[in-house]
Amino acid sequence: MAKKNGKSVYLAALLLFLGGVGYLLFSGFSENSVYFLNVSEALSMPAEKLHSVRLFGTVKAEGIEEFNDGPGVSFLIEDKDNNSLEMRIAYRGAVPDTFKPGVEVIVEGGLDATGKVFAAKTLMTKCPSKYQKENRQ
Repeated sequence: MAKKNGKSVYLAALLLFLGGVGYLLFSGFSENSVYFLNVSEALSMPAEKLHSVRLFGTVKAEGIEEFNDGPGVSFLIEDKDNNSLEMRIAYRGAVPDTFKPGVEVIVEGGLDATGKVFAAKTLMTKCPSKYQKENRQ
């Protein structure tokens, strides 16, 4: 009788362990899985699907405004293939030093309540010159 109880304890422990691992995998994948879109793809999607996405584009020269009530910036990004397509981005936080017109950026967030402004939680800039191979001629 004692042998039977020992197996059930190990079976219960194994089920708890597998359930915990499954929960961690599911929660990790669901939090980190977001769409990566360019501006034209984002504009073609319904607004309700743009609540948690990464958006890629180029900062336009016009329309850059710093917030008066704290750190952050509002700006327009344009599609890399069709520069007539643009989206307004509002980012509150420390702006990277490499942020300037013409630089490629990746923002993560979603559309605000109005559905017209993309409220970014993160702002990353690409600096391709740092990663290009030097020309040694």
